[in-house]
Amino acid sequence: MLKHFVCILTVIWTLQGCNSNDHAPAERTAYVIPDSLYRTLSIDTVKNCELVGALTFSGMVDFNQDNQVSVYPMVSGTIQDVKVELGDHVEKGQLLAVVKSAEMAGISNDLTTAETNLIVARQNLEKTNDMFQSGLASRVDQITAQASFDQAQSELNRVKKVVNINGGSTQGDYLIKAPISGVVVQKNISNNTQIRTDNGNNLFSIADLQKVWVQANVYESDISNIHTGDAADVTTLSYPGKVFKGSIDKMQYVLDPTNKVMKVKVILPNPDYLLKPQMFASITVTNPTGKQALCIPSSALVFDNSQNFVLVFKDKAHVQITPVQVLNTTGQHTYISDGLQPGQLVISSQAILIYGALNN
Repeated sequence: MLKHFVCILTVIWTLQGCNSNDHAPAERTAYVIPDSLYRTLSIDTVKNCELVGALTFSGMVDFNQDNQVSVYPMVSGTIQDVKVELGDHVEKGQLLAVVKSAEMAGISNDLTTAETNLIVARQNLEKTNDMFQSGLASRVDQITAQASFDQAQSELNRVKKVVNINGGSTQGDYLIKAPISGVVVQKNISNNTQIRTDNGNNLFSIADLQKVWVQANVYESDISNIHTGDAADVTTLSYPGKVFKGSIDKMQYVLDPTNKVMKVKVILPNPDYLLKPQMFASITVTNPTGKQALCIPSSALVFDNSQNFVLVFKDKAHVQITPVQVLNTTGQHTYISDGLQPGQLVISSQAILIYGALNN
């Protein structure tokens, strides 16, 4: 019986020894960046840069009001043919709409009368000149005929100017034309709309969107930190990662009584019409501080567990996760107060991917 008990114990110990060997932890190998990934990496050097202060404000894209024109009716009448729609791009002089107008019919009649009177006055002057040469008319008759011709010519010129001011049509129609090249940003008429000159509403508004304004809201506590001419980076929800470069053009030295903010105007070039009025925008205003600090590309930063990290690079097999203290971030650059030394190399692309691989 004792022999059997000893044998059973021996078997149990043997099995336990086998199981313990089966579950022994495997030795972890160091992570090495694969060649295919390494060839695509961007690696930057930690260096001293001029520290730039940055403040971020909310705002909105707006028309450049210096290049916005409202079109008002010059005559009364009925809209017959609207040629453009809201958002259309138009060239200067392009026909926007046609108005049937009794006033224009009267102006067309005045043009015909003025042209006829000029013909009669010219013929009368030629006849009087011939008679003066023959001694059949006096010098006074000649002067009178010349004055009548000059008056007829002046009246024709006046009516032609009226016609040109009112669209240039001689068929009794008022032609509404674009006064500038730009985009139709307001349209307040449609076919068969009745218009009057005593109505204060505009028919169209046209804005040149090759330059736009971005109105930023600056709170009282930040007013002393911004100045006219400061560089401004503008970003929008519509174009993630795209930064529009501009500068502060004007500061309004009064506060909005409702929001208690000061309006700041940034002028931006907009050649491709990417920025559209009423878009929400984020405006980051930067200005030099006269100090130096270590800087790295913002893309090198990894935020995890309430801490910022960078990947310090030595070679493909030696990449170290290093915690850092961030001093400031301005767009593509991040300033570091602690954790790095000048001359060190940091990985500035695919940082999150490699950080995850190192942690695993």
